[in-house]
Amino acid sequence: MSGKKGMKPYPVEVKLEAVRLFYEEHNTRAAIAELLGIHSPERVKDWVRQYRQEGEGAFYKKRRGRPVGRPPKKKDKDAYIARLEMENELLKKFHTELRKGMLAERNIGSSIDTEKDTP
Repeated sequence: MSGKKGMKPYPVEVKLEAVRLFYEEHNTRAAIAELLGIHSPERVKDWVRQYRQEGEGAFYKKRRGRPVGRPPKKKDKDAYIARLEMENELLKKFHTELRKGMLAERNIGSSIDTEKDTP
């Protein structure tokens, strides 16, 4: 499982040992983390969950995502631009409605004649 920026990647052997200690020796996640020098017991929890769902192969998967330095695919760019254009149109409509409401609140731009009768 690839993590957040700055997270230390652990070798597959460490992950498998953590799972073994959890299932075979019934150690707690905190004890396993301390024993193996893992920063957080939550990592052990994630590894045990992954192992339970996918087996040992969960730790041998290739990294997901786009390799660093490679530009996004054209289809992705087109979809991104289309989404931004749609969002822009929605914001324009919202702004127009908001502006109309503000003008009505201040009674500006209305066609109502407000002349007073003079005696």
